[in-house]
Amino acid sequence: MIHLNLRAKTSLIRCHVPWAALIPLVLSPLAGCSDAGKSFRVAVIRYQHETCTFCPGGDTEVQDWTRIRPPLEGDEVLEADAYIKGFVRQSRDYGDIELLGINSPYEVFGGSSRSWNSLESFEHFMGLILADLRKKMPVDGVYLALHGALAVRNVPRPEAEIARRVRELVSERVPIVGTFDLHGNEDEAFLRWANGAFVTKRFPHYDAHLQGERAARFLRKIMRGNYAPTTATRKPPVITATVLQWTGKSPSMDIMERARRWEAREPDAYVSIFYGYPWSDVPDVGATVHVMTNNDQVLADKIADDLAEFIWRVRADFAHGDFPMPEEAVRKAQRAIASGATPVVLADYSDRPGDATWILQQLISQKVSRVLYGALRDERALDSLAARNARPGDAFDMEVGGFTGPQAGAPVRITGTVRHFGPQWHYERVAAIEFGDNNMLILTPAYEQIIYPERLRFGPVEPGAYQVFVVKSRAHFRRGFDETGYAKTILVVDAPGPWVGTTRLDALDYQHAPIKQLYPFGTPNWKPNE
Repeated sequence: MIHLNLRAKTSLIRCHVPWAALIPLVLSPLAGCSDAGKSFRVAVIRYQHETCTFCPGGDTEVQDWTRIRPPLEGDEVLEADAYIKGFVRQSRDYGDIELLGINSPYEVFGGSSRSWNSLESFEHFMGLILADLRKKMPVDGVYLALHGALAVRNVPRPEAEIARRVRELVSERVPIVGTFDLHGNEDEAFLRWANGAFVTKRFPHYDAHLQGERAARFLRKIMRGNYAPTTATRKPPVITATVLQWTGKSPSMDIMERARRWEAREPDAYVSIFYGYPWSDVPDVGATVHVMTNNDQVLADKIADDLAEFIWRVRADFAHGDFPMPEEAVRKAQRAIASGATPVVLADYSDRPGDATWILQQLISQKVSRVLYGALRDERALDSLAARNARPGDAFDMEVGGFTGPQAGAPVRITGTVRHFGPQWHYERVAAIEFGDNNMLILTPAYEQIIYPERLRFGPVEPGAYQVFVVKSRAHFRRGFDETGYAKTILVVDAPGPWVGTTRLDALDYQHAPIKQLYPFGTPNWKPNE
């Protein structure tokens, strides 16, 4: 029988050692406890934007970042999003980490439909971040909650620049770790200044909180002296439209599973895959592999080479996809309705600005009934309603949508009745217009991506009353409409032109991205493991 003295038990509890590990620790009761009683101060910083540099509307300025609300301060940062909540939860479980929320920008009005961030806005918010971090020094670690697709005029690699400036302030001895969306555009530059990067492995992003938790564990191991990060980065020259990156289908599913398999086989290895965000005209656009290992460069290189080679091997299936045009898609929806395969979702995958009317035109032309269109961007129509103090029950007769350029189609005249006009979601004004045969059109002042049918339940709008849903989404909608079994028919719908948002990336006027050197739009002179 094994006996533990009280002193050994106390040491084990203080170091959070699992009771299953008691037997081997009897022989060495202080194992893993060299830092017992030490606490760590960790700064938490958030700066996230998925920037569509090809989208119209002009540069994103400070006022666009502060329109929804002022910058986050202190503990507000610690509740900002799923990545941070995962990081906070894991950190607090340890009991030896003090978290310091650093003043950070919140979100851009219009989200990923907004164009280039101006240099002035970037410098403004970096000044805000660094000033608050300087006041709260010293710190033992830094967590950066980033996106990866931030695009700033005259700053080629913004996330790497964020890490560089933070690094210069906190010194080389302080570990830095970041979390990212898989749509990030990164290369080796970020890991030149930071020690690790954790990227979501699922699209839709179910695992943002998990990546935050992993980042916390990784950072703490470094702070305790138990992990010496060695990194490897590879960029297979492949670029894909985001609609092709859904991880519920191969080969995207297989790429992420291969990364998870390496992590399962090598406990000290962390493997991240960026698919890239092609609507950002930046030099590091496209796929990237990031690997971190514990003082094992050979293993890091081996894993990175394997993943890069695999992405290259499946590139043909990964970079191509066929989707019906609006007229055909609505005909297919009609057949699904006739056979009882409802609800039907028509996913307008390519509409980045949010005002495209191609599907709406066809729904009206083909006389489809019980349609819930959520949502069409038209701030002009909302302003007009506000100017005449519109109320529920008022008549509506106005052209909507189709105003940001040829990719949006033509404005569509809607004649109907206002059923809702007022605050909804995070907007001051949203309208619900009933028209045709029991159809409902939701108007918003900016691009809005509906992920769950429940989100469309407000005021007089009841999702269960409709048989067709139109959403402006590529894959996120699958969380609530597809993977739950809610919709019986899913149709991802193309647009009749080579515009921003479509799979036809070579039609865009890239000035900074090496599109001609990336598959499938160029002929890369690249071989795996070189």
